[in-house]
Amino acid sequence: MTTYDERASLADLTTTAGRVHRSVEGVIEGKPEVVRLALTVLLAEGHLLIEDVPGVGKTMLAKALARSIDCSVRRIQFTPDLLPSDITGVSVYDQQQQDFEFKPGAIFAQIVIGDEINRASPKTQSALLESMEERQVTMDGQTYELPSPFMVVATQNPVEMEGTYPLPEAQRDRFMARVSIGYPSPAAELRMLDVHGGASPLDVLRPVAHAHEIVKLTEAVRAVHVAEAVRRYTVDLVAATRSHPDLRLGASPRATLHLLRAAKAAAAMAGREFALPDDVQSLAVAVLAHRLLPTAQAQLNRRTAEQVVLEIVQRTPVPDPSAPQWRQAARGQQPPGARGL
Repeated sequence: MTTYDERASLADLTTTAGRVHRSVEGVIEGKPEVVRLALTVLLAEGHLLIEDVPGVGKTMLAKALARSIDCSVRRIQFTPDLLPSDITGVSVYDQQQQDFEFKPGAIFAQIVIGDEINRASPKTQSALLESMEERQVTMDGQTYELPSPFMVVATQNPVEMEGTYPLPEAQRDRFMARVSIGYPSPAAELRMLDVHGGASPLDVLRPVAHAHEIVKLTEAVRAVHVAEAVRRYTVDLVAATRSHPDLRLGASPRATLHLLRAAKAAAAMAGREFALPDDVQSLAVAVLAHRLLPTAQAQLNRRTAEQVVLEIVQRTPVPDPSAPQWRQAARGQQPPGARGL
């Protein structure tokens, strides 16, 4: 078991995260908040779904994040004829050994890029379920552990839906957060012409962090303290989605856990050893919206899941900042045994 002394300090975390952020932002122009969310998901040991129109840099963001870390990377192009065994692996009979030998699939990497994930069949999409949740693959009764750190970065195009298979609720719920990159500003697009006009910046991108550093950083994130009031606030936010009249499916308990882990990662990246309600609020839309299903009436009224989450955030009471625990946290103190909660 990793002890606190073996974990990276918050200073190490902010320094390493800053290097990775600058490296990725050199490829993705004018989208610092998107890059920061991708880093938050990585340090929170989650998976990221990038959903946007073609040509805005979905795959570029995934590749830039992968190349900024010195770790194993595999890219899977999801197509209708992709088989589950192409992802998880297959057992092949070895005539010399007179036994079956397991050939690992593309999922056996530390960062897996799934491009256009909604173009594969539901059967193939479901091959990711065990890997993303339990970080292992079970084949022919044998369980194979996946490397650490492990992160799936999947992309999908929401406008070209012909011949695609929308991700089912169980699959979307495995992704900690969903992000849309959006179009760049005119100034950022002009800089992009200067940087990308001659050659791809990915060609000169070099790793600025190692896989073992990321593992230590995730251990540091786990140690971030979350007060009882913040935990209750997180539960209240998620519970409100289950009773909202504009939603026919609310967020799951897994969503509560993902929101708390992401808030801890955001707090650590900000140099704090404790999470605040602000951390939870800033990540609520990214973590919760893609898991929600609006009612038919809400869709007719053009009410989106993002709008519902923002409304819930505005209506849910925030813990009193004058409480003694916040004054204690502001002085950088923690109650005994707080680390690791």
